[in-house]
Amino acid sequence: MDVSESGYYAWKNREVSQHAREDARLAAEIQQIFLDHRQLYGSPRIHAALKTQGIHCSRKRVVRLMQQLGVSAQTKRSRKPTTKSDPHARFAPNHLGRELTAKQPNSKWATDTKAVETAEGWLHLAVIVDLFSRMVVGWAMAATEDSELTELALRMAVARRHPGSDLLHHSDRGTAFTSDRYQAALRELGIELQSMSRTGNCWENAAMEAFFATLAKECTSRVRFQTRQEARSTIFEYLECFYNPIRLHSTLQYMSPIAFEQANGSTLNK
Repeated sequence: MDVSESGYYAWKNREVSQHAREDARLAAEIQQIFLDHRQLYGSPRIHAALKTQGIHCSRKRVVRLMQQLGVSAQTKRSRKPTTKSDPHARFAPNHLGRELTAKQPNSKWATDTKAVETAEGWLHLAVIVDLFSRMVVGWAMAATEDSELTELALRMAVARRHPGSDLLHHSDRGTAFTSDRYQAALRELGIELQSMSRTGNCWENAAMEAFFATLAKECTSRVRFQTRQEARSTIFEYLECFYNPIRLHSTLQYMSPIAFEQANGSTLNK
C-alpha cells in the first residue's frame, strides 16, 4: 500500500483530535434525537432539537454528521382519489385568501380530507387544524368520505376548543363540506363565517396540503397497512402522541403545537 512501517505505527498511536472527539459526541446526540423522533427528522429539526438541549453547532456540521451516520428523513408518494364537488352547491367566498397564520387560537380553522390506502380499501381521514398553532383540533376516520365523516371531526374540534362567534372556517368545495348536513352542523354549532377555496386551486388551502404532505411522509406512506384498523391506530397515535405534543414545526420557531400554545398563554380548551 506504499506506506512505511514507521508511518503506519505513528498513525495508529496518534491521539484522536479534540475536533474528532467532539464530532463523535455530537454524532451520538444526533443519532439519539433521530431515533427518539421516529426517524422522521431531517437536519433542520435535528439542529433545532440540539439547540433546545443547549448544544450549539452549525447546520452544515449536522448535515455532514448525518451523512456519515447514513440517516435521513424518508419520503414516499402515494396515489389518492380525487375530491368530488357538487356544481350546484352554494359556495362560500374565499375569506381566508392566503393568510395562513392567525394571531390567536380559534380564530381560523382549516379543514380537509385525505384517503389512506390499505389492503382492505381506502380509509378516509377528516382533519381540522387551528392556523394559530397548527394543532390538529378535530379528526375522524371512516371507510367512506361523506358529510358524516367531516361532521364528526367538526364536533370533536368544537367540543375540545369551544370557539367564539368570530371563528373563520375554511375548506375546499368538496361535497363533504357543501352538503346540507354539514352546513346544518355549522349553523347548529354557531359557526357562521365560512370560507372556501376555488375548485382546483390547492394554494388556497395550502395549510392543509402541507399538513397532509407531512402526514404522508412521516406516517401513512412509511407502512403498507393491511387493515383499516391498523391504519386508524397508527394515525391516531401519530396525531395525539407525536404531532400535537412533540413534533417541531418550522412555522412555530421549531416548537410543537402544544408547546407553542402554552408559550403564548393558551390552553387546549381555551
